Amino acid sequence: MNKLQLRRYAKLLAKTGVGVKKGQWVIVQAELDQPEFVEMVVEELYRAGAGKVTVEFSHQPLLQFDYKYAKTETLAKTEDWEIAKYELRKKELPAMLYLRSADPNGLAGIDQEKYTAVSRARTQVFKPYRDFMEYKYQWCIAGVPSKGWAKKVFPDVMVNSAVEKLWNAILVASRADGPDPIREWARHNDELAKRSDYLNRLKLVGLEYKSSNGTDLKVGLIPGSKFHGGGGDTLKGNYFNANIPTEEIYISPKAGEAEGIVYSAKPLSYQGEVIENFSVRFEKGRAVEVKAEKNQHLLEKMIAMDEGACMLGECALIPYDSPINNTGLLFYNTLYDENASCHLALGRGFGEVLEGFEDKTTEELKELGINDSMIHVDFMIGTKDMNIVGITKNGERVQIFKDGNWAF
Repeated sequence: MNKLQLRRYAKLLAKTGVGVKKGQWVIVQAELDQPEFVEMVVEELYRAGAGKVTVEFSHQPLLQFDYKYAKTETLAKTEDWEIAKYELRKKELPAMLYLRSADPNGLAGIDQEKYTAVSRARTQVFKPYRDFMEYKYQWCIAGVPSKGWAKKVFPDVMVNSAVEKLWNAILVASRADGPDPIREWARHNDELAKRSDYLNRLKLVGLEYKSSNGTDLKVGLIPGSKFHGGGGDTLKGNYFNANIPTEEIYISPKAGEAEGIVYSAKPLSYQGEVIENFSVRFEKGRAVEVKAEKNQHLLEKMIAMDEGACMLGECALIPYDSPINNTGLLFYNTLYDENASCHLALGRGFGEVLEGFEDKTTEELKELGINDSMIHVDFMIGTKDMNIVGITKNGERVQIFKDGNWAF
C-alpha cells in the first residue's frame, strides 16, 4: 500500500476527524490488525498537538474465548478499575479515535444469549457516563482492513491482495485517495451544511418513504428539530467529524410516530454476525414484527434490549449515487454501508437536533420525543428507486428524494 497515502489518511483522522487540540489527551481504540498504521496515527495526533496519546488494543478471538469459557456473571461484572477508568474519562474528557477492522463473522457461533445478557448488564453501568460525556468531547470512527474483513469483501482473491484492495476501497470511500484529503473534506462538509440548511428551512414534521421492494413507511419529526450533516462542534466549540466516511444528513424522529414497513437494502453486521434480507414493521412507533432470511433471532433480541430499542432514533438521508455505493462493494461494515444510501437506526436518538438540548436532561429530551436506549443500530434501506416526501407543518408535500437521489 502507498505509505504516503496512508500517511495522508492518518493526518486526516487526526486533524479533520478527531480535530485534536493542543495539549489534549487522545485515546485510540484499535484491533491487532494494522499496527503500522496505528503508529502513523499516533504520530500524526502528536504532530497535530496532542499532549498524550493512549492506545487500547482488542482482539476478536480473545472475545470468543471469553464467551466460550467464562460464566455470564463473570463477564457481566463491572470491576472497580473499569469504573475508575470511566471516572477519569468523565473528568478529563479525552478525544476518542475508534479504528474499526472487525471481521464481520468474527463472533459467529458465540452464545448470543450470554452476549446479550452481558451487554445489557454492562451497558446499564456505563450508559450514565456516556450520557454525561456526550457532546463534551471529540470522537471519530474510521476503518482499517483486517484479513478476515478483507476476505469477506473480496472472497475470490488471496488474502494479501484482499487487504490491499480493501485499503484502496476505504481510501476512496473516505475521500482520502487524493493529494489533499483535508481540503476535500472541507468542501464536502460545506456541501452537507448547505443541504441541511435547505431542509431546515422547510420546517418538516414528517417523512414518507416508498420503494418498489415494499418499503412504505411514515415517520414523524419533532417540530423545530434540525437536520445535521458532516462535522459538528462540542459544547465548547471544538469542531470534529464523528464518522469518516460520512455522506449523511440526519435527524432524530419523534419517538412513537412511525407507521408501516421498511425493507433492508443491505445486510447488517451485528454482534459479530450478519443479518440478511430483513424487514421491520412499525405500529404506533414501535417495531412489532421483524423478519429475516438469516439471523432473525438477532433482530428479535435487538428490539427487546430495552424499552427504546424497538423505536427509531435516526433517519439519515444519503443519495444512492454516493461515492461508497458507486464502488459497487458491500463492505459488511455499518460505517461504510450506512453511508452508501439512506438508513434508519433503532434505539438512541440525538438530542443535538433540538435547540437548547445542552440544558436538558435525558428525561426531558425523552419527553420532547428523543428516543433513549442502550443501543443505536443503523440499518440500510436506500434503493435505486426510493422516493422520500417531506411533510411541512402546513401540510405541504415536498419531494426530498426521487429515484434514490436528492430531488433538490
